[in-house]
Amino acid sequence: LLARCGGTVRFIVYGAGGVGGTIGARLHQQGNEVVLIARGEHARVLQQRGLQLVAPDGTAVLQLPVVTRPEALEFSSRDVVLLCMKSQHTVAALEDLERAGAANAALVCAQNGVANERMALRRFARTYGMLVNLPAVHLAPGEVLTHARGRGGILDAGCFPGGVDETVVALTDALEGAGFSAQPDPVVMRKKYAKLLMNLGNALQAATEMAEGATQIARQLRAEGLACYRAAGIDCASAEETRSRHEGVYELVELPGRPRGGGSSWQSVVRGTGNIESDYLNGEIVLLGRMHGVPTPANLVCQQLAWKMVSEGLPVGHFSVAAVKQLIGAAT
Repeated sequence: LLARCGGTVRFIVYGAGGVGGTIGARLHQQGNEVVLIARGEHARVLQQRGLQLVAPDGTAVLQLPVVTRPEALEFSSRDVVLLCMKSQHTVAALEDLERAGAANAALVCAQNGVANERMALRRFARTYGMLVNLPAVHLAPGEVLTHARGRGGILDAGCFPGGVDETVVALTDALEGAGFSAQPDPVVMRKKYAKLLMNLGNALQAATEMAEGATQIARQLRAEGLACYRAAGIDCASAEETRSRHEGVYELVELPGRPRGGGSSWQSVVRGTGNIESDYLNGEIVLLGRMHGVPTPANLVCQQLAWKMVSEGLPVGHFSVAAVKQLIGAAT
């Protein structure tokens, strides 16, 4: 990659929330050239005060270049753009990148779900998938928290739809140097489909805060997902592979005075963003179910409840487990 580009890699992190902010901060700390693309009050605070990274190894305030739109940058083939926004914002981000002249840049989908890579490949030939297992939280402007002690997270990457090239090697080498566990993987989408099964409980967590009895619903969500994979012929990393990949990589720890919150959907509800990723998590399973004749009542209900929460401004934990089970029963 370096020889072909005639210079060093520039990492452009588009979406500097919990995941993007943590990745960008760690790459910057190791001397990599990093630019953040952020928006709103978060961007203003980042520009004026810097990025505050709160982690088990201490708190750092980092001064990184920050822009509010891709058009503020001049792109070249040396750029590696890490898409770290939630999936509902991907199309708008791709349109902005296209208008900004980023056609020759590498686009890495460092996102949950499995739909982003297909969206990106429609516009950008150099599209890559990345497994993201990185416990991070972004609730306040200018601040990201990460609760991982040891390696900062798992960020395996590969070409989409498959393969490994010099960009993947340069990217994973840089991430390894920045304290993450990152492996080149020619079939990384297998891991992303396995991660999707884990993310099917995101909306359920936001709706019920995983009160007693919610784990039974979570098991149903996963079972529906696996049934859809079988019907669609989708290859997915096994539970044993996933456990082996995670073993000994990092430990989840509490940060003093900063209790650990929930996942990405929980954070969307707490922050009152007015949008949520459920169409690309539970909705992916609903889509597969409708295409292949597999019933998916639990995923359908969770998808619908997530949208009800953000559209009506409902708080996390608004729904009882009993109410969710009743809705699933009615949808069966």
